Amino acid sequence: MSNKLWGGRFSESTDQFVQTFTASVTFDQRMAQQDIECSRAHAKMLASVGVLSDEDVDQILQGLSEISAEIESGAFEWSVELEDVHMNIEARLTDKIGDAGKRLHTGRSRNDQVATDIRLYVKEAIDAIIAQAKRLQLGMLELAERNADVIMPGFTHLQSAQPVTFGHHVMAWFEMISRDIDRLADCRRRLNVSPLGAAALAGTSYPIDREMTCQLLGFDRVAQNSLDAVSDRDFAIEFCADAAIAMTHLSRMSEELVLWSSSQFDFIDLPDRFCTGSSIMPQKKNPDVPELVRGKTGRVNGHLISLLTLMKSQPLAYNKDNQEDKEPLFDAVDTLHDCLRAFADMVPAIGVKKEIMYAAARQGFSTATDLADYLVRRGLAFRDSHEVVGNAVRFAVEQGRDLSELTLQELQSFSSAIEQDVFEVLTLEGSVRSRNHIGGTAPEQVRSAIEVARSQLG
Repeated sequence: MSNKLWGGRFSESTDQFVQTFTASVTFDQRMAQQDIECSRAHAKMLASVGVLSDEDVDQILQGLSEISAEIESGAFEWSVELEDVHMNIEARLTDKIGDAGKRLHTGRSRNDQVATDIRLYVKEAIDAIIAQAKRLQLGMLELAERNADVIMPGFTHLQSAQPVTFGHHVMAWFEMISRDIDRLADCRRRLNVSPLGAAALAGTSYPIDREMTCQLLGFDRVAQNSLDAVSDRDFAIEFCADAAIAMTHLSRMSEELVLWSSSQFDFIDLPDRFCTGSSIMPQKKNPDVPELVRGKTGRVNGHLISLLTLMKSQPLAYNKDNQEDKEPLFDAVDTLHDCLRAFADMVPAIGVKKEIMYAAARQGFSTATDLADYLVRRGLAFRDSHEVVGNAVRFAVEQGRDLSELTLQELQSFSSAIEQDVFEVLTLEGSVRSRNHIGGTAPEQVRSAIEVARSQLG
């Protein structure tokens, strides 16, 4: 049993298949640097309370630094027989420095060790993801600023509704990502609690200083209950929920990019470097990046359900089930980070076909609401003006013309309140300019929103 750090109680070796089946080192080794950081803090604390000698701690810290370098260089040899990242590092440390390495685990358990490592990992992951999200937002601001007065159709039910500016539409994307950043930052705040010192489940009889390790590891506070500290995975579920919402936002954007880049819409042009071709149809230019982001949303949604299901029946405290939290969590981290990175690279490079957007905005009677508002200002009740405009639209449909193409006499046949100035509100430019309030689509408001957003991003 010499290759097991817990083998004293057992009379036979672990079944070879079970050993592989229960091992987690193939995926939890990505937390190696967090594990080393956790061990450094634990060793320093044990020395400060007199549990370890200064000589032991010096050897431990030197050994951990050497192991960290081995891992960074790829020279570290991972062993499935040693089960996980924690025991691999501890075994290597003992090989290097002898008995001092065996004393490192005094006053802690793999239960509080992994709970600490994974929180450190998720904190760093959130910081990296937020950085990519903000880079995406900067790209959105560039795109919106270039197109603050470009008119396009706004849609409801994917039907032409009212004219908007393309810059205004892009700033709607910006707001989605802002909420995602807020959620992730809030998740980070809530998970920034130190479980270290909870040991297996009940704490430890050694005179540890949990506040010290908490400060050394950059946590905000110490977890107040040892049972909860080792078994809580709320933060992993919360992260995956936040990731699923963020991916849903990216998926909605992807759907629009796929539609708009099609020949049926032809509103935008995606740079070639974000597209691929067809093996059989030489004319094809496929929007692979947004399509793939749209598809990856499903896997992140699945990871959220996996973690919710994983935790739903677990009694306190730690259970081996919790080993299954890492693969979905790690994949959710990677997927969200990489999708944000792809979008951050792609979005500012989107080409906008202004004339085609403008022509599309002229279709579908998108200024009908402007005509209704015009009649209200002339004294009609809104419901009456709604009926008047509906009749006018039906007539225009029968004639195959837009409202702006009807003559004044034809428009007045529906309401005597209509006068020559009606054509000012029936233009696309007049329509978007009239929405000149906070949150409106007027170019002036779009530029103002961009200015505010830039100041918030710093």
